[in-house]
Amino acid sequence: MVASPGGNPPGPRPGRRSGEDAVYETIRSSVDAEIEISRSRFLTRLERVTTEEDARAVIARVRAEHPRARHHCSAFVLGPEGRIQRSNDDGEPSGTAGAPMLDALTSAGLHDVVAVVTRYFGGVLLGAGGLTRAYRSSVADAVHRAQRVQRAMRHDVTVHCSYDVAAQIEAEARRRGYGIGAADYTDRVAQHLSVAESELVPLAGLVAELSAGAAEFERGPAGYVDLPGA
Repeated sequence: MVASPGGNPPGPRPGRRSGEDAVYETIRSSVDAEIEISRSRFLTRLERVTTEEDARAVIARVRAEHPRARHHCSAFVLGPEGRIQRSNDDGEPSGTAGAPMLDALTSAGLHDVVAVVTRYFGGVLLGAGGLTRAYRSSVADAVHRAQRVQRAMRHDVTVHCSYDVAAQIEAEARRRGYGIGAADYTDRVAQHLSVAESELVPLAGLVAELSAGAAEFERGPAGYVDLPGA
């Protein structure tokens, strides 16, 4: 891949599956890591983001935190299929920082993440090969420390039913591994669930069976959510 400030590298690497069954990995929370090579310090910030604006805000924030550092190189991968990829050498020799950082992210299969490596020069020149290895290793080390989480496409579903049926539906939903959201209680229960596309028909059948057709099954919008226990 060729790194260029604000440029697009060729060929995004796809997620493991596509369409309604698409699943991709990101990080659960931000990570800070540091390595030292030939007296130069490489400080890495790894953060979860979903937009270019968010990614650039992280880069700006790290730059503000280390105003005396000579370089704040960056790379980010956005979207379930990694269609948006950017990298920036920030003054380092072309291709020695942003590109290897981006490669570390894509090789790890991470999406919706930005990496910023701040370098404090230690007085020893590392050469192009040394810089490339250092920047890639910095991000790889942060990735190794990160806690990963899987995200998948799920549909919001609301079941309107009686109290006794709601208890049965919740128990069966837990057994089947559906996402269980909040419940609204009035004269009936509005139980919110999160299910895959392939589970919509089976869930509708379950609701009809348990309620003898009295419950209402309301299908809502779909979107990516964090999978529990991933």
